[in-house]
Amino acid sequence: MARMIAFYLPQYHPIPENDEWWGKGFTEWTNVGKAKPLFRGHYQPHVPADLGYYDLRVPETRAAQAALAKAHGIEAFCYYHYWFAGRRILEKPFNEVLASGEPDFPFCLCWANQTWTGIWHGCADKILIEQTYPGYDDLRAHFDALLPAFRDSRYLTVDGKPLFLIFDPSRIPDINNVLDFWRELAVASGLPGLHLVAVQHGEEAWNPQQLGFDGTVKQYLPALRRKINASWRRQPFRKMRHLYEENIGKPTVYSYAKVLSEMVCKKMPDIENYPCLLPNWDNTPRSGANGLVLHESTPELFKIQVGKALEMTRGCPDEHNLVFIKAWNEWAEGNHLEPDLRFGKAYLEIIRDAIGSAAS
Repeated sequence: MARMIAFYLPQYHPIPENDEWWGKGFTEWTNVGKAKPLFRGHYQPHVPADLGYYDLRVPETRAAQAALAKAHGIEAFCYYHYWFAGRRILEKPFNEVLASGEPDFPFCLCWANQTWTGIWHGCADKILIEQTYPGYDDLRAHFDALLPAFRDSRYLTVDGKPLFLIFDPSRIPDINNVLDFWRELAVASGLPGLHLVAVQHGEEAWNPQQLGFDGTVKQYLPALRRKINASWRRQPFRKMRHLYEENIGKPTVYSYAKVLSEMVCKKMPDIENYPCLLPNWDNTPRSGANGLVLHESTPELFKIQVGKALEMTRGCPDEHNLVFIKAWNEWAEGNHLEPDLRFGKAYLEIIRDAIGSAAS
């Protein structure tokens, strides 16, 4: 049976850094709440239903999320984790999950190793926190900080090894030796090792084993978004009109139905490449006219994607039958399984029913 793992964003409580950068009390909900439709038929704002505009410092909220996920076939949350040469950020919700033992729901971690900039707010050159890699002392300190999570009975494993993802492995110098070092530290700490997975963003398939990884998961977004992002680093926005399918002042818009066939990667021989489902995407609450919209995504179309992913993983050993979902709660990117007022629990029900059918 497929092991459904949903990426989980902890950006739903105030922190001093966001207060400084964006204003007192800023959270992900700040952008969600002010979102507006930017073209005819544009579905915005997305208004949360069952869980409301929650605060992740509240234990009852985290318990309700876990109960909702478990009831619909999600096995675990994959919490985004941030480490900037020893500096932590947005760590409070997961630290409380770890310390309290609640909710009793499996989890794993993904190191979101990206420099934070103001790119989505029109300040592409403004560095908020720089991601650096100062060396092996920092790697050891990072591993030591992760070890309590790895040892937790709820931590998700593959063949007994804690599952750990790295969002942008191409940025890490000497990545093969880094992963070897962490595996050595894991064994020295009494663990059987680590199951290390690279998040893939490029168009071409690549063998994660060449970099020392056990597997890869591809997070799909159309290639044009990467092209636009690269251009933001090189030239002012006013010179980028030729990159847009829509005229200036509107976001880049793709039909979800038309790109659906590209969203599930094909199974590659001799490589552990895990599918990643994308129920929806619209980051205009963060980016406005600079955003990207997968227009008219529906639970019915999502069902097709789920079916393709389950077909791809059919026959995999149970421990390795991983299917990731981007994401549980990235509301400002219009990318969530959590219920909203328009679709309710429909996306979750698609997963629940598909898991049930596959098991029967």
